Amino acid sequence: MMKKRMIRSLLSVSLIGLALSGCGQAGGNKEQGAAPGTGGGEPTKLVISTWGFSEDFFKKEVYAPFEKEHNVKIVLEIGNNAERLNKVKQGSSNVDLIYLSDYYAQQGIEAGLFEKIDRSRITNLKDIYDIAKAPLGEDYGPAYTIGQFGIAYNPKAAGKEIKSWSDLWSPELAKKLTLPNITSTSGPMILDAASTVAGSSTFNADQAFAKLKTLNKSVVKYYGQTSEFVNMFAQGEIAAGPIMEMYVKDLKAAVPDTKFVTPQEGAYAIMNTVNVVKGSKNKQLAEDFINWHLSKEVQEKSAKSKIDSPVNTTLQLKPEEAQGITYGADVVNKLRKLDMKFVNQNLKGWIDRWNREVTQ
Repeated sequence: MMKKRMIRSLLSVSLIGLALSGCGQAGGNKEQGAAPGTGGGEPTKLVISTWGFSEDFFKKEVYAPFEKEHNVKIVLEIGNNAERLNKVKQGSSNVDLIYLSDYYAQQGIEAGLFEKIDRSRITNLKDIYDIAKAPLGEDYGPAYTIGQFGIAYNPKAAGKEIKSWSDLWSPELAKKLTLPNITSTSGPMILDAASTVAGSSTFNADQAFAKLKTLNKSVVKYYGQTSEFVNMFAQGEIAAGPIMEMYVKDLKAAVPDTKFVTPQEGAYAIMNTVNVVKGSKNKQLAEDFINWHLSKEVQEKSAKSKIDSPVNTTLQLKPEEAQGITYGADVVNKLRKLDMKFVNQNLKGWIDRWNREVTQ
């Protein structure tokens, strides 16, 4: 009997030891810095701040596969650039990852709102255009899409072929034109284009404002949202104006003969970026998500669905698949890129001058 009791005692001690050993190993993974969301159990919540357009596409093709792979529950915070950036500034959100145009992302950088990313973890960076890798500096997030800002027009209503930024000053477009307001993302690009048309090889604010003043009489309305452009164009109130290429499909739906032009002086790059918000408890997981969004799989599906222009250079699109999006190194490498730090430093003064000198 004593021998049997000793055997039972030894077995009990052995089993307890195994159990404690197993607990120690599970805790060890956490202690050693295993990325959250990679194991079993309750999914990790990853909060993403974004615009909310094409939500069905993103849920199915971008979010769901990542959730399944990483045991993650993605929660969205939706709104425009300014609203969402202000929430982060005020500390009134628990966002891990934020999507912003480069114009607003620069403001976030200057306000110290973003974590410095670990580029060694984002391996797909090697496959994207150089212009998209570090649009706002090596410490911050890449651009996941690049669109070109050029000119769209209705050939019949315009009464002339448009090839250049300077063509916007043509008398045929008097009272047929729209321009973005200076407060919009693309407003500073029009200012830069006006400086070029005025003959300056480098940006000259005085020449730009003087040139834009002469165009004011031709402008039906300065638009703040792209939907305003589309509505005016569809109703025949305007014949031409600068716009992002990705919206040309909406213009063609109303006016099938619509043409989009990359001006001879060059179209402008409009880049949407993605950054990790400072204080995120899921930094590695957020970096994994950035890497996923830059992958050939996501970029290709997004491009073919006309959701976003791709930055990944490894995918190959047929001509019909590339229609309406900014695609190919021959196009992307020629785009003009504004210095967003310079823009933000001068924007307040430009807005004041615009209101006093251009629209009066």
